Amino acid sequence: MAHRARQLLDASRKAIASTEERIRRHPYLEALESRQVEKEKLALFAGQQCHIIESDLRSVALIVSRAESQGARDFLTVMLQGERAALEALGSFGRALGLTREQLHKSEPLPGAFAYSAYVTWLSAYGTSAEFVGAFLVNLEAWGQNCGRISRALQKGYGLSAPDVGFFDLFATAPPGFEEQGLAVVEEGLRHGADPVSIRRAARLLQGFELMYWDTMWEASKS
Repeated sequence: MAHRARQLLDASRKAIASTEERIRRHPYLEALESRQVEKEKLALFAGQQCHIIESDLRSVALIVSRAESQGARDFLTVMLQGERAALEALGSFGRALGLTREQLHKSEPLPGAFAYSAYVTWLSAYGTSAEFVGAFLVNLEAWGQNCGRISRALQKGYGLSAPDVGFFDLFATAPPGFEEQGLAVVEEGLRHGADPVSIRRAARLLQGFELMYWDTMWEASKS
């Protein structure tokens, strides 16, 4: 059982609880739910996600190639498959907004939005599998909850269909056993000398960049 890993991630979540709360209660989400974000502004969200997912695909592929064990490699490969599915689903969201794949690519990345992916790239190049997986286990819970809220808001207030918002639904619920398998990767890393301080730091930084993403989307939606 991954007791050390569970304790470490619980402590990491507790340490960044205020950041987590700001993400979950972000005014951007509330604005979407009350239809205060113009539909045309949703294209900005789709464009930023195009850059982020394409970058993250390369980053996860890199950490797969650097994984220290077969168990870590297998788990990270599942993450890679998830990123590929997300990119495909993002195309459906873009088309619902009248955007082609080329138009999504042409959208200019915003520094505050892309900073998240820049850090993911840093982790994939310099971090251990335990740092990478631990950070995402902490990060994906709030991201998934927010995606569920966006899916419902877009269908209720903006007239999008369930297939249109499949991108958000992919993240809204983690696959069965995802956290347990990820914890096993972190536990294995700890047994082989992975630094708990570095894992906690990776989680804190990734969640900080997540908050920066939502702040950027909120400010851009008002301009």
